[in-house]
Amino acid sequence: MKNLVIPDNYTSALNLHDTQIAIKTVKDFLQNQIAQHMNLTRVSAPLFVDPQSGLNDNLNGVERPVSFDILEQNGRLAEVVQSLAKWKRYALQKYGFTLGEGIYTDMNAIRRDEETDNIHSIFVDQWDWEKIISKESRNLETLKNIVNIVYKCLKNTEKYMAIHYDYIEEILPDKIFFVTTQELAEIFPDYTPKEREYYIAKAKGAVFIMKIGDKMESGKPHDGRAPDYDDWELNGDIVVYYPVLDIALELSSMGIRVDKTSLLSQLEKSGCTERAALPYQKAVINEELPYTIGGGIGQSRICMFFLRKAHIGEVQSSLWPEDILDECKRKGVQLL
Repeated sequence: MKNLVIPDNYTSALNLHDTQIAIKTVKDFLQNQIAQHMNLTRVSAPLFVDPQSGLNDNLNGVERPVSFDILEQNGRLAEVVQSLAKWKRYALQKYGFTLGEGIYTDMNAIRRDEETDNIHSIFVDQWDWEKIISKESRNLETLKNIVNIVYKCLKNTEKYMAIHYDYIEEILPDKIFFVTTQELAEIFPDYTPKEREYYIAKAKGAVFIMKIGDKMESGKPHDGRAPDYDDWELNGDIVVYYPVLDIALELSSMGIRVDKTSLLSQLEKSGCTERAALPYQKAVINEELPYTIGGGIGQSRICMFFLRKAHIGEVQSSLWPEDILDECKRKGVQLL
């Protein structure tokens, strides 16, 4: 149980019934904030896609997607989505959205290879969003503007929850701190990437860590990122300090999406140039898709953070190892 940490004297402020009500309160408020401040329309999204389409997310390149065959279609294979990063850009074009407009949706995924702990589950639920921008807006200023809007929505949600629940105090700082992965490596040269995230998050309260996926001056990347959706020069993660567990907690990942030049470069760097022949990637290379910025916001992590829970299983239903179930029960942590 090395992956489970239950703080001493931890007790949830809410019982199971009230937790369910609070989860809905958080989700309803935040998604309305995001939709309003970013001009997003809610749409339906697929649970599975054709593996030959190139639409599924390769994540860090090693995770195995869940697949199944379809009886009616002569055993045709389908893959459960790992994220909707590429599908959303395709959908914006298909549904006829225009410059400045965007979409958001509920994304549910199964991460069969995930190592579970307090903040990781084999079940992933997040709001996936995507917005059309101009070619000229593919720059750092646009990225930072969107990050500040998302962060404002998080701040508003925390204030709203603090008003409705006496035990919740506002802990997010007024402004989010921007830093690149290379700058982090220079500030904390003797620490691992995850340790760097912890120390900068604890020092600043909330940070946006930029330029994830490409190699740093050390020759190693800060973290893995698939080469065919984010532009590695124009992406990042919102990470906050979470005092309940004394950890850095990633709440959102986002980025300006690849154009022809960045896609070809990143496929080359990743050693998977063959993916350029897939339908989605070909559409990017042929400049048939709109320029976009997009990301995901973890629903269960958001609920865990704002409700001050110690385990993600307190705000989502999933399957857990028996020893984790036993230890949580022993310490009075009620998993859904």
